[in-house]
Amino acid sequence: PPPQTAGGGTSDLRLLLERRAAGGTQLRFVHTSAATKSEMKFSVFLPPGEPPAGGWPSLLFLGGLTCTDENVVYKSGFQAHAARLGLAVVCPDTSPRGSGVPGGDTGDFALGQGASFYLDATEAPWKENYRMESYVRDELLPLAAESFGLDLTRVGITGHSMGGHGALSLFLRNPGVFKSVSALAPICNPTQSPWGKKAFEAYLGSAEAGKAHDATELVATYKGPRVPILIDQGTADDFLATELLPGHFQRACAVASQPLTLRTHAGYDHSYLFVASFMKEHLEHHAALLGAVGRGA
Repeated sequence: PPPQTAGGGTSDLRLLLERRAAGGTQLRFVHTSAATKSEMKFSVFLPPGEPPAGGWPSLLFLGGLTCTDENVVYKSGFQAHAARLGLAVVCPDTSPRGSGVPGGDTGDFALGQGASFYLDATEAPWKENYRMESYVRDELLPLAAESFGLDLTRVGITGHSMGGHGALSLFLRNPGVFKSVSALAPICNPTQSPWGKKAFEAYLGSAEAGKAHDATELVATYKGPRVPILIDQGTADDFLATELLPGHFQRACAVASQPLTLRTHAGYDHSYLFVASFMKEHLEHHAALLGAVGRGA
């Protein structure tokens, strides 16, 4: 059975939910985070059977604006693919939450709770709690590895919308930490998008400071392994031309000689219907790069 508590600093792991899914186990936990100074919830899917020697290869999925860790769990159908491929999937919340955390009452879905942009804020009132890059990289991944038998040398990262931005930026900012990367309808150039500018001005003091978290800017100076990036994007996405800007990232990758596959799909919008339609290919992309050994087709 999964552990209900785990060691590692101040993290006390408490089980909220355990369900059977696709032959594996879908779990949800809450713990006290040292990084965000708040309680944080996350979900994890474990494939059926025992982990391979060295632990499960795993995929981190980052959710989008207004989402929690549960959206992808219940709306994407990833569990059947992860079970077949032998991939564990870890889904953090999209921000810290709670009565003591700022941002719950901004009246703006693109700022505050549910809208962290997966960075460490430097400006008040956000800087005490909105430390999501540190939380994901330095706290959640080691905690999940210790508690669920994950192999930290075989971790990939993906996400949707704001979470796609998070996947691209965390991959590029932390060379070698993530061995594979993909994104679904990501915010590719947030210093040039209204959502991104607003977030960077609030959390970092300026849109200019946000360049250090902007995938289109980061890829120009990235010196890490040239892992191929996969992005899927729907052409009927209402946010494509104003917020997502995948063409900007595509051009930057071409200049930087960064391998990128950008696939566009006629008629698909920004919803989880789009995400669910392409999760299979994304998990297969990561499984191949992470050396996952699943149960076949």
